[in-house]
Amino acid sequence: MGSVCREIVTIQLGHYSNFVGTHWWNLQDASLSYEPDSGALPSELQSDVLFREGVTLGGHVTYTPRLIAMDLKGSLQTLRQEGSLYETGKDTSAFTWEGPMMTHKETPPTKNSFLQDLDKLDEGEMLAKPEFNTPQLQPCSGAVAVPTVNSSLEHAQKLYRLEGSVRVWSDFLRIHLHPRTISVIHQYNHDGESQRLEAFGQGEALCQGVVLEELEDRLHFFVEECDYLQGFQVLCDLADGFSGLGSKVTELLHDSYSGRGILTWGLAPVTHPDSSPVKEFYHLMNCALGTINLANHSSFFCPLTLRGGLGIRPTTPTYFPHLNYDPTLWFHSSAVLALALDSLTVSYRLRHHSAPMRQLADTLAVSGRKVVAAYGSVPFPMMQGSCLPDALGGYTDTLPWRPLSACSELGDGRCFGQSVTLRGLEGQNLVSPLTPGTEPPTPLHSCRSGEEVLASFMSRQYPSTPQAVHLLSSTSKLTPPFPQIFSPYLDSKGFLRPQNTPPNTVSGLPVMSSLQSSPALGPWLSELQRGATALYPRVAPSFLSQGPEIDDIQEALDQLRSLAHCYRDDRGGVLHSSEDDDDDD
Repeated sequence: MGSVCREIVTIQLGHYSNFVGTHWWNLQDASLSYEPDSGALPSELQSDVLFREGVTLGGHVTYTPRLIAMDLKGSLQTLRQEGSLYETGKDTSAFTWEGPMMTHKETPPTKNSFLQDLDKLDEGEMLAKPEFNTPQLQPCSGAVAVPTVNSSLEHAQKLYRLEGSVRVWSDFLRIHLHPRTISVIHQYNHDGESQRLEAFGQGEALCQGVVLEELEDRLHFFVEECDYLQGFQVLCDLADGFSGLGSKVTELLHDSYSGRGILTWGLAPVTHPDSSPVKEFYHLMNCALGTINLANHSSFFCPLTLRGGLGIRPTTPTYFPHLNYDPTLWFHSSAVLALALDSLTVSYRLRHHSAPMRQLADTLAVSGRKVVAAYGSVPFPMMQGSCLPDALGGYTDTLPWRPLSACSELGDGRCFGQSVTLRGLEGQNLVSPLTPGTEPPTPLHSCRSGEEVLASFMSRQYPSTPQAVHLLSSTSKLTPPFPQIFSPYLDSKGFLRPQNTPPNTVSGLPVMSSLQSSPALGPWLSELQRGATALYPRVAPSFLSQGPEIDDIQEALDQLRSLAHCYRDDRGGVLHSSEDDDDDD
């Protein structure tokens, strides 16, 4: 018998969050098995946690995300807000006007090659293989060979270079959405100079009237069909007005669904289009106000960004040794964050022995520390044919991951709590293949299971930290149109390969991730608070005209400062800078 399915409703607020979310759902869809009776082993992850089953008006079974995605007018381009799963065709018999009529037809936006191919598949047309030689996509072992979008795209062996054609997130969306998923906010424009959702107060003011009614209607639809709702995962743009909307949405969830988990991920791109000094100021204020308000109303809040910081002058973007991504392209940076998020959320999506959202939050968000930091190794560097103790044994003074929250680790092993996931090692040796009687070169080589190897490694790095470890063999399956942003020294499964072998298209990737409640967040929060405090007295009138009031801003920044103090570690003394210590006097 399978374990109880604890459903999750996902909410995506803002254009960059929908970029990350689109990659995320494409990853989930690529790993689905559409034939439960095929005899294949069940997946380690339970897809019903995220997806819902439905039936169209024509009696066809559908499998769509349990998702509410909010964005601005003009953000959908070729995507219809109501989707195409439940369309019945237009009935022209309802028109009774007998006088002259004039039809105005607007030229629809041009679809890129990937969307054109999806239309062909929806119409039942198979894609032809290209005449030129294209590196073949290697299907993950255990994949179910059924005639789906996944198998059709793999059969075509076609790669898509969408870097120059992706304008909005729907340009690379490969799945059908439920008609109640997309909610367009018509009061603000996605493009142009006017009617932009730029300030925190604008977003706060949105959560009323028609927008609130529509949100509550969609929430009730998805929630009421759940048997064991465990909570909500919220992806929210942090640097624009969606941070204010997200604050109100999480407050609504907190008040209406008491006892459910609310895990909020604050997304920020490396760069913004058409940025200016005034807009950069807005971004900083939105990040500061959004961080404290989203944390207040969530079980925990985790910023996700590849920027070097959330301030006006961040350091260089996060670098990964085996990725060749362009941090200025949202299509690329959102793909990296989606891969990381796919690993970070494993613990509450497991088919067996899962840790529900509230349990994960209770482990990390202790003593008021509701902001956590994320770290990731994308990909986890492991040589094809080696063993996990060898791969981890090389990290004696360093760690394999890089910051995903613009928060660098202290490097001294101090941490209040941690959840670590390593996935994608299918086919690799998880323990050392030493012959009997051979002296193990390290303690890791004497472990008897992969979980024991990973737990032993983390205990060595963080000697007194409570932590949970999760080891999954299944990988994040990469299928078109995921960008091929990988080093040529990776094989098809994402492992390091000998340099004299021909390159392959990467179809899977081992990823290691960590969620931490760490003393390092104290200085990080203090820096965010000091930056906003120094700037807000000179705030642009347009920011204040949308609210909140100056007193509300001051109160929020005081709360942010108090939150930073929660991350002091008595074992190691005060972790804040001298400037923050002066503020205590």
